[in-house]
Amino acid sequence: MKFTALQKKEERPLAGYKRFEAPGPAYIEDYLEVKDRQIPVIGTRLGFMDRLGAVKMRWGFGRSGYRVLPGVYAVGHPVPDSPVLVSANYKLSFDALRRELSGIAAWILVIDTKGVNVWCAAGKGSFGTAELASKLARTRLADLLSHRKLVLPQLAATGVSAPELAKGARFQAIWGPVMAKDLPAFLAAGMQKDKEMRLVPFGLRDRMAVAPVEFTQAAPFFGAALALSCLYALPGDAQWFGRFLGILGFSWGAILAACFAFPALLPVLPFRAFALKGALLGTAWGLCASALLGAPLLGAAGLALASAATVAFLAMGFTGASTFTSQRGATLEVERGLPWMLGALALALGLGLGSRLFGI
Repeated sequence: MKFTALQKKEERPLAGYKRFEAPGPAYIEDYLEVKDRQIPVIGTRLGFMDRLGAVKMRWGFGRSGYRVLPGVYAVGHPVPDSPVLVSANYKLSFDALRRELSGIAAWILVIDTKGVNVWCAAGKGSFGTAELASKLARTRLADLLSHRKLVLPQLAATGVSAPELAKGARFQAIWGPVMAKDLPAFLAAGMQKDKEMRLVPFGLRDRMAVAPVEFTQAAPFFGAALALSCLYALPGDAQWFGRFLGILGFSWGAILAACFAFPALLPVLPFRAFALKGALLGTAWGLCASALLGAPLLGAAGLALASAATVAFLAMGFTGASTFTSQRGATLEVERGLPWMLGALALALGLGLGSRLFGI
């Protein structure tokens, strides 16, 4: 094996892998020549554009196209007995892996998860046994190795069957730590995990990391609240603008509470179901807003119901980001909660109209 300048590469690239023309993606530093192949060597230091891309992804911009090309990569100076780390082709996952590999020599196999992160891709099946076996065959990874072991992310366990992988592809699956930051210690310990490496953290920082995406996905609700606020404030008398600002501030506040206050307060809110947690938070916001707006009795009840239904509905979106919900449980929650939310919204509109008509 040897490294040569990128612009001097003339040999045939790895089968099934498209060779980048110079300068290529910034994360590729060079190419490793081995057995007449060219394996991209990736850097472990994230640049400004990598960090900017991560911020954009956190806010949900261009998520479907934020991916790297599947195939075999190298980090450091890997040799045939170096470990093989498997990752998704979602660039945020790819970057999270490579930034923890400074000073480590390893092969990286990136499989095609359609630009989806490891956990979600495993649940959807794109990070699965069939895709992994197919990528192993197409890249002829075994030709580069003196062993048949793959270090897989623990969160891929729902999608990959270790017995089927061993039987069909003749590779042994070794489940790595949950977090990429634990990989150096995991590898140094002879691929042994301690208890902490098996746990999925979901602290305040982790919960707030998904909040911006929920905020951008709630954009239609902001538009609907704007339209309803205009209608509620009619007719266009001297008090129209004040009524408009009041109801708009209330409704936008409910949406913001769902997007940011809910994940922050998730552990301390009572109840197990996210919809009930959200309903409680929404009711609290509705009552506070009613007091601030000086709403009469019927109006306060309408605001509380509308806020409860809105926050409860948006809160259910966090079931897919949490570490302690299941797909079946989330589906049941939607099926059971949605009729009640729609009923609460209808009643809230009736109470609001009654409050406007009768001043109660």
